[in-house]
Amino acid sequence: MEDTGLRARRKALTQQEIQEHAMRLFQERGYDETTVADIAEAAGVSSMTVFRHFPTKEDLVLSDEFDPVLAARVQAKPSDQPLLRRIGDTLIESLAQATRAELDMTLARLKLGLATPALRARWLDNEHQTRNAIVDALDDGRQDTFRLQVVAGACLAATTTALIRWAESGGQQAPHELLARALDILQEEM
Repeated sequence: MEDTGLRARRKALTQQEIQEHAMRLFQERGYDETTVADIAEAAGVSSMTVFRHFPTKEDLVLSDEFDPVLAARVQAKPSDQPLLRRIGDTLIESLAQATRAELDMTLARLKLGLATPALRARWLDNEHQTRNAIVDALDDGRQDTFRLQVVAGACLAATTTALIRWAESGGQQAPHELLARALDILQEEM
């Protein structure tokens, strides 16, 4: 019987390869002009394998494993920190620690998402899921859930704004620095 750790690594590698081929084809041909069959062929897998890993075409662009990692990092921050700093610092640190390959993929996903209406709609849903992951990580039953939602939502709105600015600059500015600036603006206005 195959080791579950090995199986998980193979699954993650397959997902990464499919997503990389999808992003390359989307950039070369356009999102609407690229079919799942095209992606499957480029990745050397069946269309069913693509759909097993990515239930929708939008998932090929927007799917990642960031939410659980982010939630764990936020939860690990000292609980005596103000929520805005606790969440904001985690987001800044996550961007600052991203590898060049991760940043390149994020930039490509952003550019594609901004240019494709179907992806912009899903982007909002993804942001909502990320907010819920952060809130769930911080809500110990003694928290004001509405307060958690508002602060997490504000931090994610600042993140989205900073990442859009980063994409519009062609990735010339450091995304974590833009986010730090956006969160400072948010803090000043409170």
